[in-house]
Amino acid sequence: MIQTICVIGAGTMGSGIAQTAAQSGFTTLLFDINTTILEQAKISIQKNLQYLTGKQKITEADKTAIYNRIQFTSDIKNCIADIIIEAIVEKIEVKVAVFNQLAAINNPQVIFATNTSSLSVSEIQKKVAHPQRVIGMHFFNPAPLMKLVEVVKGEQTDNTVAKEVYELCKAINKTPVLCKDAPGFIVNRVARHYYLEAMKLVENNYATIEDVDLIMDASGFKMGPFKLMDLIGMDINLAVSQYVYNAFNQQERFKPSPLQINKVEKGELGKKTGKGFYNYNI
Repeated sequence: MIQTICVIGAGTMGSGIAQTAAQSGFTTLLFDINTTILEQAKISIQKNLQYLTGKQKITEADKTAIYNRIQFTSDIKNCIADIIIEAIVEKIEVKVAVFNQLAAINNPQVIFATNTSSLSVSEIQKKVAHPQRVIGMHFFNPAPLMKLVEVVKGEQTDNTVAKEVYELCKAINKTPVLCKDAPGFIVNRVARHYYLEAMKLVENNYATIEDVDLIMDASGFKMGPFKLMDLIGMDINLAVSQYVYNAFNQQERFKPSPLQINKVEKGELGKKTGKGFYNYNI
């Protein structure tokens, strides 16, 4: 039974996952080797909880209790839990190294969940000490608000582990969808064309960025593709496109857009840098 959740990586996604776990009553550890990022996570979580208090979603007592459930640490030796969720850089070798380091100090029954948005769970688990305990747990940004979590079974993932993680998602008030490991999983596989076709329209001068977003908003989408790419982060979105493109033997329909590549090369990554397809510094 999962009682303690450890999140590795205190960036936007990691801190959001930690907040979500703590709000649902779980003892939570949030680790990052970078103490500056860890301090920023503390401020972000406090701000989010204060917002919920102001909206009367939670009480002052709730706010204090939720925050106190989170232990912030930069010492990996403290990362002992029933499930460890990594939200770190999208590089298989880095994820594998962290999981193996944590496997050495945790009991053999610990579950290792990767929050990767596109990397192969099967490839990650091949190099981890207990491959049957490795699974994908793909949250969406912002984690405290977005309901969906893709629960991704790798080739060696134990069915009991998959069931336990599926139930955990429901316990933290998320909507889990179980899927098998495949390039882009479900959401990023389907969404590639939402982004790529939108960028082709602009590249070929058939429409403007603003026109595409406007018509998609009017069609019932919560956010147009360009605003959504700015929110996700241009670098992250491009990395997924590149991974899917290569995973499908560079089929033309998955080819990354020069428009987005140019944005990344210029460091215009979206909201987090103040400029992407839109200017947020105005």
